[in-house]
Amino acid sequence: MDQFITELKKIPPVTRFMCGSLLGVTVTYLLGIVGPYTLLFHSGMVIKRFQIWRLYTSFFLGPQGLALVFETLMFYNVTNELERNSYSQRTSDFVYQLLFVAPAIIAATYPLQASVFSHSFLLSLVYLYSRLAAPGTQTSIMGIVTVPVIFYPYIIITFDFLIGGPHAAALSAAGAVVGHIWWWSVWGGNTGSQGLLSNHARAPEWIRNLMGESRRPRVQPPAAGGDAQGLAQGGIHVTAPRRPATAGASATTSGYRWGSGQRLGS
Repeated sequence: MDQFITELKKIPPVTRFMCGSLLGVTVTYLLGIVGPYTLLFHSGMVIKRFQIWRLYTSFFLGPQGLALVFETLMFYNVTNELERNSYSQRTSDFVYQLLFVAPAIIAATYPLQASVFSHSFLLSLVYLYSRLAAPGTQTSIMGIVTVPVIFYPYIIITFDFLIGGPHAAALSAAGAVVGHIWWWSVWGGNTGSQGLLSNHARAPEWIRNLMGESRRPRVQPPAAGGDAQGLAQGGIHVTAPRRPATAGASATTSGYRWGSGQRLGS
């Protein structure tokens, strides 16, 4: 048992929370401990009867059977990759941004009358991971076929359409749209710079305290967003170009002292 707990603690905290919540909420329903209606999102119940737990359970109510295993593995792989790489030493920023991703998913799926958001939530993470992964990264689909990670969200949406129909695919697509907005607004998309909201996407001090990061210096996000983040994960580090010196700049302002300029041979 001690060995199991030791291995469990090696999993990054957000990944551990995600997978634990998915299994905990879903198994509670599958065992008949709690009825499914109690776990679904219902705006009237949340606002009028203050059943705020639905805001949590509706994001972690997964499918039944073997599909739950695959869903949990996808949550683990994607969240673990993001937490260990893109958000390395910035777990608090990851948590803070997820607090905005969740209501964005509720809003994006509102026209679809969704009451469960777990798969849409997964697709937002998958999309962000696919855009931030190093160029050429491959991923395995159910351990059967390996594909470039950039196509990962689109393959899942296609599978959802074939298995669950247009409504299931639309829910997945809504999650991918939220993921795209996340990637563009925080990471800068393909612009090669930080997103418009990057400075506002840093966790406040109370979240840093909660995640145990208050005693560490705040780690700044990468200087360049978009493809530069993926290149950095692949070992290629992109730096901002140096500003060219102006024609009238003196030797002192350039940072070097070149002397008085004697003629060669004198």
